[in-house]
Order: sequence, then structure tokens, then C-alpha cells
Amino acid sequence: MLAVLVCAACGLVYELALAALGGTLGGDPVVETSIVLSVMVFAMGLGALAAKPLARRAAAAFVAVEILLAAAGGMCATALYAAFAWYDVYRWPMIAVAAVLGLLIGAEIPLLMTLVQRIRPQEAGSAVADLFAADYVGALIGGLLFPFLLLPHLGQLRTVVLAGVVNAVAGVLVVLWLFRADLSARLRLGLYAAVAAVFALLAGTWLYTPAFERAARNALYDGDVVSARDGVVVVHTKAGPELYVDGERRVSASAGNEAAQALVHPAMAGRHDRVLVLGGGDGLALREVLRYPAVRDVVVVVARAAETAPARTDPALRALAGNAFADPRVRVVVEDAFAWVRAARDRFDVVVADPAAPSTGSAARLYTQEFYGLVRGVLRPAGRLVVHAPAPDTHRRAYWCVDAGLRAAGLGTVPYRVTAPGPVERGYVLAAVAAPAGLRAADDAPDPAVVPFLTPERLGHATWFPPGSERLDVPAATLTRPRIADYDREP
Repeated sequence: MLAVLVCAACGLVYELALAALGGTLGGDPVVETSIVLSVMVFAMGLGALAAKPLARRAAAAFVAVEILLAAAGGMCATALYAAFAWYDVYRWPMIAVAAVLGLLIGAEIPLLMTLVQRIRPQEAGSAVADLFAADYVGALIGGLLFPFLLLPHLGQLRTVVLAGVVNAVAGVLVVLWLFRADLSARLRLGLYAAVAAVFALLAGTWLYTPAFERAARNALYDGDVVSARDGVVVVHTKAGPELYVDGERRVSASAGNEAAQALVHPAMAGRHDRVLVLGGGDGLALREVLRYPAVRDVVVVVARAAETAPARTDPALRALAGNAFADPRVRVVVEDAFAWVRAARDRFDVVVADPAAPSTGSAARLYTQEFYGLVRGVLRPAGRLVVHAPAPDTHRRAYWCVDAGLRAAGLGTVPYRVTAPGPVERGYVLAAVAAPAGLRAADDAPDPAVVPFLTPERLGHATWFPPGSERLDVPAATLTRPRIADYDREP
């Protein structure tokens, strides 16, 4: 029964690893997880049927299944990441891998039941109950180990390698020890050689994982990858430094200044003693906030400490951000923005929302009517909120969904846009309880020679939307219907 428990734990680790990798590489965790689960469960049924004729030689068949599963499962994440990095394909290879793993996992239970019955004969109902009890306990163990221990400490690639090693060990202990008498000496020798080959393959994969990850990152990014930690990647290009968070480019040397200026300065027209920045770990929005001498206190809320590390430690990014995080007025909070705003008791004059793109459900929470309602609660009576929204020219419905969410939360809005160098269009929405009359510069704003966006011509032109990006009536995104994620993925 211990073998059943171990095999179930490894099987669930493979399943969770594919789902997690799909959410990262495929872009939509809900879709990728649904595909992985449905394909694997279907394939498990086929694997169980395919195992029926193998029951006559259950011992040899089981160890063969475990060897194949150890190799396929242990290499699955590395193979899929390679396909994505070098060939820009993921969905179909993921389906193929999920089908193969499902077939092998499905064959385990019938073969194990046959072997258990030979050791401890019992009624079919009791045997099934014992087997599935051990299977479910193993699934519980694997399901808890994956997010809380394996993934944080080993990463996705090495986690499945370790699961593959455990699978191979389970096969060796169950069959080549307990049922060795059922196997001829020649077959035992062949199986030992196969297990040794799988161990060598997985050990080599484990040792070369860091080098493989570096090579894959260099293939993905157009430049030199100088650091990568916790999903935050710094790339130095000929044009300057770039920062990627979970694959999304958050800082571009060519467009970063213009985008940060357009995001921050319209919201600073009015009192701005206390400012809250949600996201913005790159430090560019913070740099613009700190240009105002009247700012006394800035709170920056980021989901993980690694998001602010490049702007503190990388010389090029630190210079681009003006060493903003060293300013004594700045306090960094590492917490989920939704949870932090929900629990906040402080009030702010300005809130700058610069979250990740809303293409996934977790990120889309920060673009919902409920979240904007919570942000309204931390604004002072005359406070302003500005949101970095999807680009209205390429993601028209997603952009106007942001505007709809703010208005549904009881805020008046001023939508605006800029064309940054590239050219790249950026979308923003300025909001307040009393709708702002338009865009204007604060009384103590920096000189337009320093911040070109603050010229009257640029401010006036920003609220004009050309044909194809003008206002569109769409419903607001909500927690139960985060439709902005679907809109943002539209071509």
C-alpha cells in the first residue's frame, strides 16, 4: 500500500506541475489547467483498459510502467519549456505529454491491485477500498507538498525530476525486491539496466537544470539576461535595460520614461501629501511621484520582494528609476494588493495602480469593480486614482472595461492615452469621486522641459481617441466574472 501512496503522490505532482507550467507559459491558468486535467483523466481511463491484458505478467509490466513514467514525468517540464523557448509552441506538446502521463498513471492501479492480491488475497470490494484509500492519501500528500515545499525550494523543473526518481525507486522496491522470483535473471538484469539509465538521465537533468534555464532565457529574450529570480528577469539590450515579470515586459528603456510620466502626473493635480503605489516595483512610477516636494509619504505595495530588487541592485535599472527606493519617504510592503487594500485603514491623496496585465484570473482581480470599490475606500475625499490600463488601440474592449469598472464603483473618470516611443500606445484612466474636469498639471509640477508630457498640448491631445479606439460600451469586470481577462487575450 505504501507503493500505491507514493505512486499517487508522484502522479499528482506531475499533474500540478503541468497545470502550473501551463498557466505560466500558456497565459491562462484556467484554460491550461482544464486541458491538463481533462486530458490526463481521460488518458488514465484508457491506461486502465490497456493494462488488462498485462495483468498476466503484472510484476514486469508494473516496473516497466514505473520506469517509463519516471522518465516521461521527470523530463516533462524540461521538454515543454524547451519547446516553448526555442520553438514557440506549447499547447499541443502539453496535450501530448498529459496524454502519455495519463496513460501510464492509469495503468498503475490495475497492475498494483493484481500484485496486492497476490500478497494479501481479499474480496474485490475490500481490495478496491484499501487501494483507493492509499491512492487518495497519496494524492493529498503530493498536493500539499507541491505548492508548499517542492515548488518554492526546487522550482518546476527539478520538482518533476525528483518525482521521477521517486517513481523509479517505487518500481524497483515493489517488483525487483518483493516479486523478483517472478522475473527471469535476464529480465531482472534488463530492468536494472533500464532503471540505471533513467537514474542517469534524471541526475543529469537535475545537475544541468540551471544551465538549461539560462540558455532557455537567453533564447526567449533579445539581449543578455543578467539576473532571473522568482519570475523577475533583467535583460540588458543595446537600447538599455529591460525588466520582465512573469514573462510580461514591465520596463522598456525606449518607452519607460514616457509611460511613467503619463501614468503619474495627471493624478498629482491636487493635494498629494500621501501616495499609494500598487505594483510599480520597477521604480519608474515612484520616481515620478518623488519629483513633487510636497509628497511626504509613499507606500509601494508589491506581490513579492523580487519585483523591487532590480531597481535597487541593478546599476542600469537603478539609474533609470532614479534610485527611488532609497528615498526615506518610501515604504515598501510585500503583500497581495487586493488583500492589502481590503485591510487598509490609512487614507491617501493619490493612488497609482500599475498592476500586471489582466490576462490571467489572478491579475484580473485588480481590474474589477470590487477592487476599485476597495480603492475608493482608501482615498481621501478629494483623492484621485489613476489606472494603467490595456492599450485602447490593440485591446479596445479591455481598456473600456477598466473605465466601466471604475464608473460602476462610483467614480467619475477621464480616459486618456499616449503614444510612447516604439511606437507603442499606452492606456490610462484617471478617476475620482467627483469626476475630474480633464487633465492638468499640478501647481508644483516639474517643468515640461523635464517632463514633456506636461505641456498643455500633450495633456489636451491625450484625451482624444482616434477611430478604432473610441469609447465602447462594455460591462465591468467583477470577481465572479473577470471578463477583462478574456478581452485582454483577444487578438
